[in-house]
Amino acid sequence: MDDKREQAAGPDGPADQTWHYRGYSLRPSEFTTAMVHLYRGEVARSNTWRTRLDLTTNWAVVTIAAMLTFVFGTVDHHHVVLLLAVPLNALFLLIESRRYRYYELWTLRVRLMETDFFGAMLAPPFGPSEDWARLLNQTLLTPRFPISLLEAIGRRLRHNYLGIFFMILGAWLIKLSIHPEIVGSWPELVSRARVGPVAGGAVLASVAAVYLALVVVSLVTRGLRESPGEVLDRYDGQDFTAGKWSRLWSLKPRKDLVVIVTRRRREVADQLLHLLRRGVTALDGTGMWTGEPRSVLLCGIRQSEIAHLRSLVQAVDPEAFIVVNVTRDILGTRFDELLPSWRRPAEPAPPAAGGRGEQGREP
Repeated sequence: MDDKREQAAGPDGPADQTWHYRGYSLRPSEFTTAMVHLYRGEVARSNTWRTRLDLTTNWAVVTIAAMLTFVFGTVDHHHVVLLLAVPLNALFLLIESRRYRYYELWTLRVRLMETDFFGAMLAPPFGPSEDWARLLNQTLLTPRFPISLLEAIGRRLRHNYLGIFFMILGAWLIKLSIHPEIVGSWPELVSRARVGPVAGGAVLASVAAVYLALVVVSLVTRGLRESPGEVLDRYDGQDFTAGKWSRLWSLKPRKDLVVIVTRRRREVADQLLHLLRRGVTALDGTGMWTGEPRSVLLCGIRQSEIAHLRSLVQAVDPEAFIVVNVTRDILGTRFDELLPSWRRPAEPAPPAAGGRGEQGREP
């Protein structure tokens, strides 16, 4: 065993070893196996917390069903029972939001391994990003919630609980309208909303204030994107409402417009043209503070090509500035013609020496 370990390490030390500790070495193949087991463990843990999220939602649904059955069972049952469902479901919302923060923590590790370990195997440059190991190590050594409590409340409220709260509101208004008999006027409806010593107008105003606050929270937190989550795009930018549903049901990959500010215009453009197989448009610019000439390159690419483009540009100009813009669509045939070399049809080989024409071509 020692001889094999020394032979694998080589004369200059553990050159092909990823990890070593107290005489034990971990070669690249073993590192891959360890990452696979880590991925399976994190997926299992995230699934466990996903089940806990569904369990809390089930509590809210069962509670509402029981209260509706009780309130509408007889005319004598008071409508205040439905109002008690509002704070009860708010408590369920807080519990589920806390669980959602834990779920996002485990899902973040899964997403990091999917995007930069497994996903990186499928597209050039066939390697993880520079920050991948640091971010994954940080979540393992010093785990912190990647999502705030406010954002968690907003997500669960929009996706699940907002509909439940408005179901309670509708049932409460129906109860006031039909029991003990059909309401005849607005003042009569207000009087029926009375709860003990509290006047009906004050009850209606309080209910309206609570639901207004729920709507405001759901709208204010809509733009928060502290964590990519399980279904959010890693490179997600602004949402284009007009093309939202068409992108959702379309199988076409997303397209992006990349803006590159560089001093080495020709070298960078050649890399994108010949290796990435994408057209490049160059514009002249000047640095505002230094006054030095700059070149601005525009290049339309697919999302899967972002990592490859960044590696090509940084290899030529490490000081280049790269901006990726989410694009609704790229029109024109030239975008689909400039495909990567491994997707282009093989070009016919030139005729062999001797002038035998087509028969002299190599297979």
